[in-house]
Amino acid sequence: MPTPDFPPNTLDSEGEPRWIAELASADPNHALHVVRGLEPAAALAALGANPQRVRPVELPDGKPDDQTSLPGAALEIGPGSGATLLAGRIGDWTFVYDDGGYTYDEENTAVLSAGGRSAATSMFSINADASLTYAVDGEQLAWVNVDDLDLEEDLPEMPAELRAAFEAAGTIELDYLEPGEADYSIAMRAVCALAGLTCTIDDIRRIPLLAVEFG
Repeated sequence: MPTPDFPPNTLDSEGEPRWIAELASADPNHALHVVRGLEPAAALAALGANPQRVRPVELPDGKPDDQTSLPGAALEIGPGSGATLLAGRIGDWTFVYDDGGYTYDEENTAVLSAGGRSAATSMFSINADASLTYAVDGEQLAWVNVDDLDLEEDLPEMPAELRAAFEAAGTIELDYLEPGEADYSIAMRAVCALAGLTCTIDDIRRIPLLAVEFG
């Protein structure tokens, strides 16, 4: 596996996309959904958000404390008050960032992909569980548990689009890993590579954003 095919300074020292790390609270328990060909408002509705509570937001310059995410700060939602969903679109792909992981459900990825679309979801839990779900046209085609991921054996069996995303995600050299072994951020990198979200937080700030309290 090559090193990640991401622009300079878009990954942190652990290999996580910086824009996600900058959205997240400390010790995150979060999920990132991406879907091609669906508008942000429709993606939020598909995930169960109340359309009447969705509103445009601008991300603040910072967070009030380590336990509040940047989207939570935008809605003035503090820790323990449910999740905040943040949605935007770059090119053909819409993303929904869930700062509490409330919408993580393998079925939700299939729901987003209905109607001939492609969708994927990456989850990382506070217990360091990491996974990726990939679906096309309402059918789940892959579920990847990072703990069990063997890149040499598993990549050839993946759908072509997902395989290319993992190849772009690459591997990170970390002290606790053997060379070429998957790190815990590989699923987030793969989802970002799939959807062309190899961007910065400033890129995210420049696009129209929607947010909603969830849960």
